[in-house]
Amino acid sequence: MGLMDNIKQLGDLKKMRDQAMEVQKKLAGIKITVEHKGVTVVMTADQKLISISGEQDFEKITEAVNEALKQSQKVAAEEMKGLMGGMGLPGM
Repeated sequence: MGLMDNIKQLGDLKKMRDQAMEVQKKLAGIKITVEHKGVTVVMTADQKLISISGEQDFEKITEAVNEALKQSQKVAAEEMKGLMGGMGLPGM
């Protein structure tokens, strides 16, 4: 592996990093709202909790937060598909 290959790999890694940062910003801007058993949870797709309202039952709140987390993971996975689909990892 020559010097030019190493430089190309560094360029590829920077491109991947830049694309990952773009996806992270996009995820931060996507809001997910889940209504579950009288509890409403609002969370961003990068899994930052914005608000919880409704029932004050701890079990119901836990279920609603877990459902919001699942949905945020699905959104994040879809967004990452585009990033990973076009980029191969250097050396792999």
